[in-house]
Amino acid sequence: MASTDTKAKTDDLAGLEAGLDALDAVEIRRTPVREVLVKKVLPPVVAVALVLAVWQILVSAQVTDPTKLPAPSAVWDGLAQMWLKGTLLDVVWTSVSRGLLGFLLALAIGTPLGLLVARVRFVRAAIGPILSGLQSLPSVAWVPPAVIWLGLNDSMMYAVILLGAVPSIANGLVSGVDQVPPLFLRAGRTLGASGLKGTWHVVMPAALPGYLAGLKQGWAFSWRSLMAAEIIASSPDLGLGLGQLLENGRNNIDMPGVFLAIILILIVGIAIDLLIFSPVERWVLRSRGLLVTS
Repeated sequence: MASTDTKAKTDDLAGLEAGLDALDAVEIRRTPVREVLVKKVLPPVVAVALVLAVWQILVSAQVTDPTKLPAPSAVWDGLAQMWLKGTLLDVVWTSVSRGLLGFLLALAIGTPLGLLVARVRFVRAAIGPILSGLQSLPSVAWVPPAVIWLGLNDSMMYAVILLGAVPSIANGLVSGVDQVPPLFLRAGRTLGASGLKGTWHVVMPAALPGYLAGLKQGWAFSWRSLMAAEIIASSPDLGLGLGQLLENGRNNIDMPGVFLAIILILIVGIAIDLLIFSPVERWVLRSRGLLVTS
């Protein structure tokens, strides 16, 4: 009888272990191309087509003056002209290179600053509210003082980007660290992971979701800060970026040019998110078992 009970308990334990293993297992398979096209590509294409259709209907119905709402074909003609002149990629790259470099600088500054604020109580009490206030301050407010301090040059552009993006990255990391379970920290200290070692091996991996959210918001602030700086601070020495292209369209009362600049700014922002942040976010969620591909 005792051996039967022991065997039953062993079988139950084995079944429980198998069930837990099944829960932990993440089924991964290669998604068919057709499924990708239907679920990922088709919806945004339909949405863009719908927007263009509504836009063209409004133009055809002459809802407003053509100088205020140009036809999609006029915007396309402007795009084609820039492409034929060879200026389109130069304009886009001028802004993209500034935005990415400014974001990397903000990342290098905001990450250690966020860790310092999150881990040192005195520093949090001293500058934590300041970071929150800076995050809510519109980036365009920094353009006039930056021009006065640094002049019309790339340094001014990067200063505006940093002032807009660093608080977002730092606050995102602080939020992520605050959500790390204390048990993780105690377990890390027990295993000898304390100080910088504990920060690298325990705190940063556990705070990664909040940190990633801060990075995405930091990029958004970087891009918006750059566009504000390019629109307000214009100089031949700065080159022609997307913000300056938008401002030139306004000065010349060129609505197709204005719409073209807005569309290009939107496309770049979406492309950076899709090519950089979305894959990283999916990797983080999948590595934590929060995103299952079945």
